[in-house]
Amino acid sequence: MADTAIGNEAFEREFVSLASPTAARNGAGFMPCQGIYHTPPDTRPRVAFIASHYNVDFSEHYLGPLMAARGYGFLGWNTRFRGNEAYFILEHALVDIAAGVRWLREQAAVEEVVVLGNSGGGSLMGAYLSQAIEPNITPTRGIPLPDAALDLAPGDAYVSLNAHQGRPEVLTAWFDPSVTDESDPIATDDDLSMFNPENGPPYSPEFVARYRQAQIDRNHRITRWCHDELDRLEALGHRDRAFGLYRTWADLRLLDETLDPSAREVGRCYAGDPKTANYSPRGIGLTNTCRTWLSMWSLQASQCRGAPHLGRITTPSLVIQSDADTGVFPSDAHAIHDALASTDKTLEFVPGDHYLESPTAARTTVADRIAEWVAKM
Repeated sequence: MADTAIGNEAFEREFVSLASPTAARNGAGFMPCQGIYHTPPDTRPRVAFIASHYNVDFSEHYLGPLMAARGYGFLGWNTRFRGNEAYFILEHALVDIAAGVRWLREQAAVEEVVVLGNSGGGSLMGAYLSQAIEPNITPTRGIPLPDAALDLAPGDAYVSLNAHQGRPEVLTAWFDPSVTDESDPIATDDDLSMFNPENGPPYSPEFVARYRQAQIDRNHRITRWCHDELDRLEALGHRDRAFGLYRTWADLRLLDETLDPSAREVGRCYAGDPKTANYSPRGIGLTNTCRTWLSMWSLQASQCRGAPHLGRITTPSLVIQSDADTGVFPSDAHAIHDALASTDKTLEFVPGDHYLESPTAARTTVADRIAEWVAKM
């Protein structure tokens, strides 16, 4: 354990490194599952949180020190897919998360585990809790379902914080449907471009409907291509291939404040100016294999969609959403809250951006609210 502090928030940190039932230690020496366990000084907490993401490193999540300072444990946890989104497979990520939950119960000796889904990790942690409550995951095409995915350690509560509805949902909502050639980052149908001033903003209801349907159509086209490509590859004795995905910063809400109104700054996305970001090689889903697309991004095939899993979660649940988030919107928070099967569920909106960097007290406000909610469980 290492003692440290941020401002007046004192806490201890412990590095946790574990093998997974479906992945051993790498030849270079590192374990597939790694994270940092934050705890209050000289105290064994009774309740601990675990947070993980599809590919972002959550080991030093900003809530770790804050929840430790409030008497709770917080395991910022990474699966084997941290920084490795291109090869993500849901069932193995869930197995890796289970290793962290079991460590909390068996080694850290906590009595209750709160599963926390933040940002893109919202649907991942929702899927984990759903699978632990009622096994439902089916195998990704061509990959056997591991036995360990059918025996996940359960959680006792669920917190959704500035979470996207699901991986396929957020990608599709951000898709640029004016792409005319998936191999060409520039090829554009101007009649469908949100950046063509002749289309808006503001955008007409007719344009919005046409645009949203074209986003769905683009997702389905890529899914069909992945299945066809896997058929071709398998017939030739090969297993999979990688491909690039472009233009994923094109949600109409980024430029039109009348759509899904909130306190967000219009004309900004997580990567800055939406048009600049959209035409740059940066964004979610930039590189995939065919199987990763089917596992994570496909509206038709992915089991990373939020609603089906939320509909199995009956544990006490808290949904918190920042009012100035530029990538998660009020409708997302309402949809998550409505989809939860729990009869003990709460939805709250708070001031702040996606990462709670502004206003100054945003993070402490949210940490206080989560701590108050858990204390009443």
